[in-house]
Amino acid sequence: MSLRTPLTRDVLLPDGRVVHVRIGIAEDSYIAARELDTVTLELSNDDEHLAAVATVLDVDQVDAAHALLRDVVEGLESGKVPPTAGALEPLADRLRG
Repeated sequence: MSLRTPLTRDVLLPDGRVVHVRIGIAEDSYIAARELDTVTLELSNDDEHLAAVATVLDVDQVDAAHALLRDVVEGLESGKVPPTAGALEPLADRLRG
């Protein structure tokens, strides 16, 4: 298994909005998917793209991606992490075991 198949989760924020969380290979219509290896953390809602940051993960670090997803979901649900790139970057820059 690899992050070429992204991990996704819908999260209910304290203000009632739903945010879609995606961790996986960056999507780029100009580059073939097999040539991409940058793993990104992205947030969106039904209306717009909210944030995207590159992670320190490699495409095969699925367990670490699950841990990152768990941390992001917990932070967003609790309100401790706002749905912004600046708030997500410290989480995306830390390796998990």
